[in-house]
Amino acid sequence: MTGTEIRDRNWTLAGLAVALGGIPIAVFAYYRLGGPAGGTMPILIREAAIFVLVALLLWIVLKRERLPLASIGLSSDRLGRSLLWGLAGFVLLAAGVAASLGLLGLLGLSYGGGDSGRAVVPVGVTLLVFLRAGIAEEIFYRGYAIERLEALTGSRIVAVLLPLACFALFHLRQGIAGVLIALILGAIMTGFYLWKRNLAANIIAHFLIDFVPNILLPLVAGD
Repeated sequence: MTGTEIRDRNWTLAGLAVALGGIPIAVFAYYRLGGPAGGTMPILIREAAIFVLVALLLWIVLKRERLPLASIGLSSDRLGRSLLWGLAGFVLLAAGVAASLGLLGLLGLSYGGGDSGRAVVPVGVTLLVFLRAGIAEEIFYRGYAIERLEALTGSRIVAVLLPLACFALFHLRQGIAGVLIALILGAIMTGFYLWKRNLAANIIAHFLIDFVPNILLPLVAGD
């Protein structure tokens, strides 16, 4: 048990609705606005909407549940350690990516190329997407969902499996391969969070696993 005291069950359920359903709804709206073929503006609207949902969830934690951000693994007194552990988490995720790609090869599955008509996105917008993914997905699917589900149900199994399933299924548009990779990497990040209870480290690791191979390495290689 986490020891988190649920002071208002209704607001916690509302928070879980935001955490588990907010990003899928924003992504659905994004595709209604034109999706990848719509260029940069639908992406910016989607990202802004998700950041608003993050702010809403943090407001619920602080003002309605009347709990500190430490109740979802966020603390400002260990930023140095968070950075180091974030780098360690990145290494674990990189190993997870390698293992996932090897497994896809064994299963005869391919990954990527799921969106047709994809527009060229400026690097700054891509960076924003990766930053948002690290922040929002770790707050939603790890810090908040795990802590509150465990407090509500008293079950570590439910608290782990339900957010992990939602996180994996959220990647269904990327096909079975995308779901499998999300399941493996999500499991790594879930285990990492349960081990350290340091959400900032999770956020850093998540951001780096998107940023390094997709932006940093191509820039270094001159692509």
